[in-house]
Amino acid sequence: MPPFSILHVCMGNICRSPMAERLLVVAARDLAGDKADDLLFVHSTGTGGWHAGDRMDAAAARQVLARGGEIETFRARQLAAEHIEASDLILTATAEQHEFVQVLAPDAADRAFVLGEFGRLLRQVDLSALPPAEPAPDAVYARGVALVSAVADLRADQPPRPGDDLDDPWGRGHRYFGRVADEIEETVRPLAAALLGA
Repeated sequence: MPPFSILHVCMGNICRSPMAERLLVVAARDLAGDKADDLLFVHSTGTGGWHAGDRMDAAAARQVLARGGEIETFRARQLAAEHIEASDLILTATAEQHEFVQVLAPDAADRAFVLGEFGRLLRQVDLSALPPAEPAPDAVYARGVALVSAVADLRADQPPRPGDDLDDPWGRGHRYFGRVADEIEETVRPLAAALLGA
């Protein structure tokens, strides 16, 4: 069984989605140690290819490093249909990027969400109704699929809100990047806990 795969998407893949990718990895490792890498596959892309091959934005990298993450192996990529097809959960920075994903892969509708939207709905999920959390790839995969389905069911009655979007911090100062990183952690930390059990 492959690990449960989570794809983060933003515009250029140098600020928001890399922070989300690496901060989710930090949250998962805090709960499961090095075994987290066998349980979850976390990656990111951008809707545009302007920065393909580039390192993370320096201000974003500072946030990741300050919160215990790793940046050296990161290189920006442009979103392609195969990235979506290989992912069990797609989290976009904004509703506009969510629409981009929908156009590229219409069959991903039930597993693609705006990051803030997913975090908001996740708080309403009865985690005790999901398959049990166990430190094994097949168990995490089953729990992840059930979690995504539960959040999709909740979304049917609760449309996205403007506040679900993550502001683009590119070109802004340290404090602005810090606020965006805090907002990312408000979703990725509960997500890691829901998947891995905490």
